[in-house]
Amino acid sequence: MGIEDQPAVEESTEPPICGYVDATPGTPSGFINRTTTTNIVSTIANFPSSHPDEGSAFSAAGGSYPEPHKLAVEDLEIIFNTDVKNGLDDDEAARRLQHGGPNKVEGAQGLSMWKILLRQVSNSLTVVLIIVMALSFAINDYIEGGVIAAVISLNIIVGFVQDYRAEQTIQSLYALSAPTCKVIRSGQVTNIKAEALVKGDIVLLNVGDIIPADLRFVDGLNLSTDEALLTGESLPVSKHPKAILDDANVSLGDRVNMLYSASSVARGRGKGITVATGMSTEVGKIAQLLRANSGSDENVSLLGAYWKRIKASVRSILGLDGTPLQIKLSKFALILFSLAVLLSLIVFSASLWEIDDEVLIYGICVGVAVIPESLIAVLTISMAVGTKAMAKGNVVVRKLSALEAVGGVTNICSDKTGTLTQGKMITRKIWLRNESMATVEACTDPFDPSSGIITWSAQKSGSADGLSISRLRPSTRKFMECLSLCNNSTVTDGKPAPDEDTAETLTTSTAAISSWTAVGEPTEIALHVFAMRFGMSKETVSQTNGVHLLAEHPFDSSCKRMTVVYSTPDSGSVDVYTKGALEVMLPLLNTSDSTKAEFIAKAELLAAEGLRVLCIAHKTAEDSTALRDARDAAESDLTPLGLAGLYDPPRLESADAVKRCRIAGISVHMLTGDHIKTATAIAREVGILSSGLNAAEAARAIMPAASFDAMSDAQIDRLEKLPLVLARCSPSTKVRMVEAIHRRGAFCVMTGDGVNDSPALKKADVGIAMGFNGSDVAKEAADMVLTDDNFASIVTAVEEGRRLFDNIQKFLLHLLVSNIAQVILLLIGLAFKDEDNKSVFPLSPIEILWANLITSSFLALGLGFEEAQPDIMLRPPHDLRVGIFTKEIIIDKMAYGVFMGSLCIAAFTSVIYTSMEDVYEEPPWYGVLGSDCNAVYNESCNSVYRARAATYATLSFLLLFTAWEVKHFTRSLFNMYPEIYTGPFSVFRTVWKNKFLFGAVVAGFFITFPVIYLPVIDRAVFKHQGIGIEWIVVAACVITYVALVELWKAGKRRFVKGAVYGQAAAGEV
Repeated sequence: MGIEDQPAVEESTEPPICGYVDATPGTPSGFINRTTTTNIVSTIANFPSSHPDEGSAFSAAGGSYPEPHKLAVEDLEIIFNTDVKNGLDDDEAARRLQHGGPNKVEGAQGLSMWKILLRQVSNSLTVVLIIVMALSFAINDYIEGGVIAAVISLNIIVGFVQDYRAEQTIQSLYALSAPTCKVIRSGQVTNIKAEALVKGDIVLLNVGDIIPADLRFVDGLNLSTDEALLTGESLPVSKHPKAILDDANVSLGDRVNMLYSASSVARGRGKGITVATGMSTEVGKIAQLLRANSGSDENVSLLGAYWKRIKASVRSILGLDGTPLQIKLSKFALILFSLAVLLSLIVFSASLWEIDDEVLIYGICVGVAVIPESLIAVLTISMAVGTKAMAKGNVVVRKLSALEAVGGVTNICSDKTGTLTQGKMITRKIWLRNESMATVEACTDPFDPSSGIITWSAQKSGSADGLSISRLRPSTRKFMECLSLCNNSTVTDGKPAPDEDTAETLTTSTAAISSWTAVGEPTEIALHVFAMRFGMSKETVSQTNGVHLLAEHPFDSSCKRMTVVYSTPDSGSVDVYTKGALEVMLPLLNTSDSTKAEFIAKAELLAAEGLRVLCIAHKTAEDSTALRDARDAAESDLTPLGLAGLYDPPRLESADAVKRCRIAGISVHMLTGDHIKTATAIAREVGILSSGLNAAEAARAIMPAASFDAMSDAQIDRLEKLPLVLARCSPSTKVRMVEAIHRRGAFCVMTGDGVNDSPALKKADVGIAMGFNGSDVAKEAADMVLTDDNFASIVTAVEEGRRLFDNIQKFLLHLLVSNIAQVILLLIGLAFKDEDNKSVFPLSPIEILWANLITSSFLALGLGFEEAQPDIMLRPPHDLRVGIFTKEIIIDKMAYGVFMGSLCIAAFTSVIYTSMEDVYEEPPWYGVLGSDCNAVYNESCNSVYRARAATYATLSFLLLFTAWEVKHFTRSLFNMYPEIYTGPFSVFRTVWKNKFLFGAVVAGFFITFPVIYLPVIDRAVFKHQGIGIEWIVVAACVITYVALVELWKAGKRRFVKGAVYGQAAAGEV
């Protein structure tokens, strides 16, 4: 939306009807007189200066001085040794630039390609795989080493590509500074680069300018700035050059005499003294928070600092810093590595420490069997696929780990403006003098007059006004004329205006993409759009009534009202239309005290709903020069027409999204820079504050940031529940809120769009920034970015995160069952001694790697594509203290692993110790384990090679059926979706439901045969050979396994009810 370079409607930063009631002319209430600063200035003026020509060298160079908002303009001229009229001279400006450096915010240390690459290997499982790969190459087992190297490479490449693409999507940090600015130097107005600005420079500003540094406003006309990205204010803030604040710690949004870097001028013009540049500005301080090392401590010795850095590096490399899942998996990998070492020691001990190449290979083989080599690859690919799904849902995932992390969120801390709300003003309610009231509901496009539903009520008249011009009462029509004529905004869709009688009372825009645009001040646009709902645009009214503008008395911050004078056709009279804040309009109204009291009462009711209230008035008078030239003459004896209440409406999806969060056990907090009444009204409307709260509970749930900041950490921790609404927040308030949530053991997501949200976005477990209207600083600090700025998309992200968490449990269970079975098989296999008293491998190393990397990987990946369970958003978040390895998962993997390992042993022994050679008409080798069968094939290895093939086939087929069984932890494979599939053939629909998994199972089934039967490869690589009647053993093992798993699940359904997901209820914090 553009901004017209012309005077506009009055502005206030707060919704209540009362502004600066106690203010003296030009000085709002709460400010102090200039004389109170005399002692401060005299002290500063006498401060020793290092430079005789500079009144306060320390301040110009970056030294300490009182907050500029506490000082008068004349005092600032002394402090900065400058002159408001003539500015600095060029030589002094050059000296200060050399001394203080350029006016530039240093960008955050973004992720380089090297850091992205390093992030891919910073986990314990990858480190373990690298160690195993090195050992394999060290003993000249190049096939195994090469396969593991390929797995590591796949893990790194997939993760790197995903993270790099996300970084490319979120670029150009800190693109908020103005490239040039207009300053006064040596009495001349000149344009300079913003980087060359120094403290003490006098900067000139006009509508649309981006403020290049922090300025103390010294002079101007009707100046207001848009500080939404910095403070969260939903409306432009009017500035007062003569105001002097008495509180050094007043929030940024209330410093009405300051202009802050990265804000933009929404209206008026003015000039200011530069009081802070570069990293000293408020934006720079936020940037410094993003760059700061949270672990730094100035009191630590040099040796201690190095030790902390070493510890931090080790933790980073091992993946012990990050999201709960990252930490759990990294610790799990370290446990597996320890177990692999222990198992290898057992193997070496069994050989009485006579370690030759075969014993060493066997030991490594057992160690490899316990490690799920494909876990990282499957996890990374599943997350990458999840990011694509999220991208379709308007969420860009910058870090893969954030996708699973968001599924465990217990608290969402959300900004209000532009996140829960639309970020644009609408006229929510109007109240007319005849007590008719109109309310706008369900507006999806604030610029579209046909968007939303309008309802009328008329308590006294008993009838409602229609919507077309021809059906409006005279008083109502006059009210609408004032909204459109006393207005400098333009609203258009580029199409002809509709006929006046075509507007309907209940209409909602159904256009997929709105073509409506608006130019002007937000309040005026909202009023103009409301008038256009009745076919009364400014152009239409002017043409229909044949009127033209005679005079305009523009809005001024001191009087807070606007008046226009229009001609009346064929008459010597004129129409005067005025709008403004009620407190300044009341003395101008020609009406009774009872009517004024009625207006005040109604305005207070509207203000209590968080609405900004404007009074609309009119009069008809004889045309005169005084009406055109004198404001006092025009703005007297006005007839009140009614009130208009405006606000930034919530998105339609926000209320449902908040409701879904509450059902899912997620507590939603609103942290905003807006006024507490506005925040409270929006919080009630979207459901953050439930209607069932009593007065005491509501008082605890709503808190101004000043009160929260005044509390110590201990006092905050003693609160029964953290406040749901924090108003007038500063960046530090949001960070403290996140820290308070962390101290309660909760997992926090922070959403926001402004620069002021960036520190909290970085501090939170998962930061989610707005992509459409968000600042580059916020996007850089975030883990995810919403491309549609829609709070409802966060719920989609949470749902996807929970689906991913569930699926990770499924494929982790599948992978670990395979590993446990292999360990059991190989450890018991130590008892199988050949003629040379050496242990015989029940499975060869390549068979193990093939099962783990080929067969299991695609099955696990298919489980990663499972659809979300129907109740996924009806249950509380999973307990982060337990994490992914719940009691149920641990018990299930041990049970299934024992079943599978035992049946593989049964398959191996059945082939070895039964006389199956009779079928093949070969010499009776059964019961004999041959000689040197681990290395090469010879005639004595016939039974061993067939036994290995049968064992490998058994393991492969059991893994295929396990993939289908773990789709649900308690339901039978033959009745897994009773809600949608019934009957004896429902199992076929169940396995077909996940087509990728079905394809992986079918492919795994068919690929088993060439692995077993391909000549040369079977004996030379896999150390097995083709089988025949042994398939009966394989089939018997598969049937037995499915029966055991189904009995296990039946037992769980019978005796362990409710332990499906192992999740704990999440309490509100």
